Amino acid sequence: QVQLVESGGGLVQAGGSLRLSCVASGSISGINAMGWYRHTPGKQRELVAVMSSGGGTKYADSMLGRFTISRDNAKNTVYLQMNSPKPEDTGIYYCHADVYGRDFWGKGTLVTVSS
Repeated sequence: QVQLVESGGGLVQAGGSLRLSCVASGSISGINAMGWYRHTPGKQRELVAVMSSGGGTKYADSMLGRFTISRDNAKNTVYLQMNSPKPEDTGIYYCHADVYGRDFWGKGTLVTVSS
């Protein structure tokens, strides 16, 4: 089992910046990819960004160039740096881990972007 705990959400002005963190615990040796998904009003949960254990990254097109995913393996933590967020980025951001093909999710952290 893997436990994921997100932090860093809150209220941010459009054009500002915010950094989300996700700490993994438990059977972390089996973690392959870690990443972020989000659930915004009126939409299904969607990919934000993901990073493989080898450091490869994938971003949703709308986040490319604004958001940056990074990972500190020594701290078992993955980050999402959100620069120039927009009001439409408001939503619940979930941390995700792929452990030998199994999906694990955090409980989510709310991000609200004001105009």
